[in-house]
Amino acid sequence: MMRNDERAARRSRHGRGIKRSMRRNPLVAGALGGAVGTAAMDSVLSIRYRRAGGRQGALAWEFSASVKKWDDVSAPGQVGRRLLQRFLGREAPDTWARSTQNVMHWATGMGWGGQFGAMAGSARHPSWAWGLALGPVAWSTGYVVLPLAHIYKPIWDDDARTLAKDLSAHLVYGTATGVTVAALARSNHRAA
Repeated sequence: MMRNDERAARRSRHGRGIKRSMRRNPLVAGALGGAVGTAAMDSVLSIRYRRAGGRQGALAWEFSASVKKWDDVSAPGQVGRRLLQRFLGREAPDTWARSTQNVMHWATGMGWGGQFGAMAGSARHPSWAWGLALGPVAWSTGYVVLPLAHIYKPIWDDDARTLAKDLSAHLVYGTATGVTVAALARSNHRAA
């Protein structure tokens, strides 16, 4: 039987291994940065939702508690719906809408972060400020790709206030992602 101190040592070694792999693999570090960026962006959006009179709590809002059917999902959720339709060869049930939206939302944020991490990992000294470009790139790409896929309206159909609010949330995403990736890169250089 393993003693408590042996269990603690094993957990510590395991935790160091995970941290080491994040630092050494820029794609993993970027995906982690993308998760942090997604959480930061969602915090901003949740606060705005509550200030505008939204009644859901932060966790209920974050995990799409109000999504009951496919008509309720956001653009990332609609992308997931299309992927499921192609894979299944039929419409997925409405009960999958909420989980699909959540998976696609987080996968999108972590995917952009992974790409950013791979790019930043090729630099000797990545800067957190590079994240200031990531947010607008992700934001503008959505306004190109999603309308072409007939999932979202073209950029000119949104008013300037809506575009500015969406862009500012994506700037938060990019900045938080950039800070996380740069911090992991710095800890990698110290550990090396």
